[in-house]
Amino acid sequence: MADQNMATDEVLLDVRVAEASNLYKFYLNHEKLILGTLSVSLFLFVWEMVGNVYQIINPMFMSAPSLIGKAAVQLFGSGEIWNDLSVSGIEFGWGYLLSIVVGVPFGIAIGWYKRFAYICDPFVNAMNATPRVALLPLIIIWLGIGILSKVGIIFLGAVFPLIINTRDGVKTTPISLLNAARSFGASEWKLFNSVVVPSTIPFILTGLRLAIGRALIGVMVGELYAATAGIGFMITVAGATFQTDKVFVGVLIFAITGMVATMPVIATSSARVGEPNRARTKSAGVTKPWRCDTDHSRISARNASG
Repeated sequence: MADQNMATDEVLLDVRVAEASNLYKFYLNHEKLILGTLSVSLFLFVWEMVGNVYQIINPMFMSAPSLIGKAAVQLFGSGEIWNDLSVSGIEFGWGYLLSIVVGVPFGIAIGWYKRFAYICDPFVNAMNATPRVALLPLIIIWLGIGILSKVGIIFLGAVFPLIINTRDGVKTTPISLLNAARSFGASEWKLFNSVVVPSTIPFILTGLRLAIGRALIGVMVGELYAATAGIGFMITVAGATFQTDKVFVGVLIFAITGMVATMPVIATSSARVGEPNRARTKSAGVTKPWRCDTDHSRISARNASG
C-alpha cells in the first residue's frame, strides 16, 4: 500500500512539473545555483550594511566586503601577495601529493592484510588522535624552519584521513562479492583488482576530500611558526597589526582554494555514486532542454499497475 501511494505521488509530481510554466521549469533546472546565489548575496549585503555603511561594528574588528575587495586589489596589484601564494601553494601541493602517495597504498595494505593491520593499527589510531600542532616543535627541530617542516606538518595532517578511510573501505568490501569471485576461480590479484579496489574508491574519494581540509589547516598552522612567507604568515602579520581586511583576504584564499580543490573529487564521486534526486527530477521531465511528457494513457496505466 505504501509503495502504491509513493508511486501515485511520483506520478502526480510528474504531471504538475510537466504542466508548470517555463519560469518554474527554469527555476527547477537551476534551483541550486539560484538559492546559493541569493543566500550569499543577502549575507554580503547585510555584512556591508553592518560593517561599512552604518558601521554598527567597528570596521577594524569586522571589516566589510567592499574593504576586503579593496585590500585584495591592492595586494594583487602591487604584487605583494604573489610570493606568499607561491610558497603556500608549493607547500600544499607537495604535502598533499605525498599524503596520497603514502596514504592510499598503506591504507589498502592494512585493510587487506590482517596481521599487518594488527601491527600498524595502534600507531595509526594514536597518530590520528594526536593534534598535529603538538608535533610542530619536533618537526621544526628535525626538518628546520624551511619549507620541509611545512610540508611535513601538511603531510601528517592529510595522510591519516586517507589511511583510515582507505582501510575501512577495504574492510567493508561485501563478503558476498569476494565469495562469488572466488567461486569462479579468481586469483588473489584478480580478486583484489576487480572487487576490492572498485568497492574502496568511494572511501578513497571521501578521504581525499577530508585530506584537502586537513592539508589547508596544516598550511596555516605550519606558517604560524618560524615562517617568513606564505598566506598563513601574511594572516599572522596582518592580525598583529589590526589589518582586518588583509586577514579576511587570506581567509578567503584558503576557503576558495578548498572549494576549488574539492570540486574534482565531488564531481568524480557524483559520477560514480549517482544522484537519486537528479535522476528523479529528470524522470519528472526537468531536463535541459525541457521535454514535456504528458502521455496520460501511460500515466493511467502506471496508476493501475501500482
